Amino acid sequence: MIRWLCLLICLGSHAVAQAFVDPDRSRIQDGWWRLEIELGLSDIVPYRIFTLDAPRRLVIDFEGLDAENLDLSDILSGDRATALRFGPFQPGWSRMVIDLSEPLLVDKAGMQRSPEGADLNIVLKRASPAEFAAAAGAPDAAGAIAPTQVPERDRHVAHDFVVVLDPGHGGIDPGAERSGINEADLMLTFANEVAELLQGVAGIKVVLTRDRDVFVPLFTRMSIARAAKADLFISLHADALAEDAATGASIYTLATDSQDRAAAQLVERHERDDLLSGVDLDAQGDRVATALMDLARAETGPAGQRFADMLVRAMTSEGVRMNSRPRREGAFAVLSAADFPSVLIEVGFLSSAQDRAVLTSAEGRARIARAIAAAVIAHAR
Repeated sequence: MIRWLCLLICLGSHAVAQAFVDPDRSRIQDGWWRLEIELGLSDIVPYRIFTLDAPRRLVIDFEGLDAENLDLSDILSGDRATALRFGPFQPGWSRMVIDLSEPLLVDKAGMQRSPEGADLNIVLKRASPAEFAAAAGAPDAAGAIAPTQVPERDRHVAHDFVVVLDPGHGGIDPGAERSGINEADLMLTFANEVAELLQGVAGIKVVLTRDRDVFVPLFTRMSIARAAKADLFISLHADALAEDAATGASIYTLATDSQDRAAAQLVERHERDDLLSGVDLDAQGDRVATALMDLARAETGPAGQRFADMLVRAMTSEGVRMNSRPRREGAFAVLSAADFPSVLIEVGFLSSAQDRAVLTSAEGRARIARAIAAAVIAHAR
């Protein structure tokens, strides 16, 4: 059976013009024993379609289709499609993910030119769970992303210390959202502010895992750090918990057997974002297993813990509001690489009004950025 369906419209070798979705010409609705998808586009663009299981999703990738600030909530109706997400996926590409309430297979798909531009029509037919599972799967490199331009480490400068800043979420995955603020945008702004403080320090080189609003899979973030020959990896987040009582900054290092309930909740949400965004995490087992090298972690693990302790001291010195338990452990995928020390910083919680006030203030963020920069410099030296 065909494992995935990939349809590409050949447009020649020239760059694809930016097209857009017209919500007024688009709909996703139930048909007779099927699901019908009609998307009105301003122009023909390359695209590909595949399904993923557990949970069941239909994924449509588009090249050159603008996904910024577009509300498609009104095009969804019926019971077979339960939710829709659409946003930037990787440079030049956007991704639409449709959650399915039952097993459905692609029966027909085609894009044709219309007086308004182009129409994409997809029909999904009912299938058994076994048939869906057999057909589901991401095409090769469906979760891959062309890495952000990573400056090569200057091998002739022995004292170069490479710190990789990882602004969490991005693109189709906005992260936590409260009061009109989303975690992905906020952390990208904050990462740039930290980078600005460090870039002027002799002997320190800064790399960002993303420098725009784009989706970067978890394993790709580590690959970017590895390609940059990272000496330190810092993942930046400002999450939200159901309990509004959680406040203040906290620093996580890797633990595979943590009993911390709050950490477990955050790990589940962060890891699930990759799954819901259409990335097939099953194929990454070997990649992660290779990174879990006990011999290397015997050095990098304690180094990450020492840096985390430095961060707590530096934040306290800067007057940063800290969580009641500022040092925590969690089994985050972005902390699993063995070849460089890493930490994950929850700079605060968007679910806390106090923390939101700090994080949306330039001065509030500046205190946290200064503390991170001071700890990085001390660690590098």
